[in-house]
Amino acid sequence: MKIKIATACLLVGTVLAPFAAYAVDSDSNRGHPMTFVKDSIITTKVKAGLANEKMRSLAHIRVDTDRDGVVFLSGEAETQAAADKAVSIARGTEGVVSVKSSIRIRKDD
Repeated sequence: MKIKIATACLLVGTVLAPFAAYAVDSDSNRGHPMTFVKDSIITTKVKAGLANEKMRSLAHIRVDTDRDGVVFLSGEAETQAAADKAVSIARGTEGVVSVKSSIRIRKDD
C-alpha cells in the first residue's frame, strides 16, 4: 500500500514539476519579496536625491520603479529646468537602468 502511494506521489510530482518551475520563474510575480525590496530601494534612493536638491518644485514629483530598474517620474514641476534636474537625479541613482518622465510643467495663470 505504501509503495502505491509513493509511486502515485512521484508520478504526480513529475507531471506537475514543469508547471511549478514556470510559476516560480515567472517575472510577472511582483508579489515576490525580493522584487518589491529592489523596487523600493531604488525608489527611496531617487526620492532622497530629489529631497537633497532643496528645490521646492521637486517635492511634488512622484517616483515609481518597475522590476527591471526603470524609474517612472510623474507630477508637476515649476520649470523645465526643474523637470530636467529630476530626470538627471534619477539617471544618476545607483540601480536605475532608465528613466521615463511624464512630468508636466506648471503653467502660471
